[in-house]
Amino acid sequence: MPEIVTPPVLLALTALLAYLLGSVPFGIVMARLFGLGDLRAIGSGNIGATNVLRTGSKPAALLTLIGDAGKGGAAVLVARALLAEDAAQLAGFAAFLGHCFPVYLRFHGGKGVATFLGTLLALAWPLGLAACATWLAVAAALRMSSLAALVAAASTPLWAFWIDPRAALLCAALAALIFYRHAANIRRIAAGTEPKIGQK
Repeated sequence: MPEIVTPPVLLALTALLAYLLGSVPFGIVMARLFGLGDLRAIGSGNIGATNVLRTGSKPAALLTLIGDAGKGGAAVLVARALLAEDAAQLAGFAAFLGHCFPVYLRFHGGKGVATFLGTLLALAWPLGLAACATWLAVAAALRMSSLAALVAAASTPLWAFWIDPRAALLCAALAALIFYRHAANIRRIAAGTEPKIGQK
């Protein structure tokens, strides 16, 4: 049975809506709701869950993680339910771009790790679990969120070839963007100055 192909106009609309969803900065929203101040002036200045954790508020960090992962997952699941697999993959990519380059924050966003994992869990849950397990193993061993993210991102295209080859190209694109967004972290890792998880 041939795979369903979504019409270009619907793909464009899917990408736009997923991007706008991905642009919602849950870290900033949670920081304000919990009275933590402007997240961009705290710690690394990043808008993700790891930096929220540096404020000392674990509930805010957890809600940020859920929100950032959920927007990637929701984009994929809704696009798949309403359209087809090509739309689902595009929606995941667009939501990821929205998180990293949000229109609401003048395109200065987060590193995309939680959105990356949420997107993969929705695309193919075994692939998402493999990426999460890789992140957890490295984070537990080295207590370094950025390094865990880089290893998980680099390994995901390989996992995809084994688990769901249709997602391999998307995984490679997302991994490349994660490395790009972590350029400063990579320099700090090399210099031995990258902060550990929970360190302010």
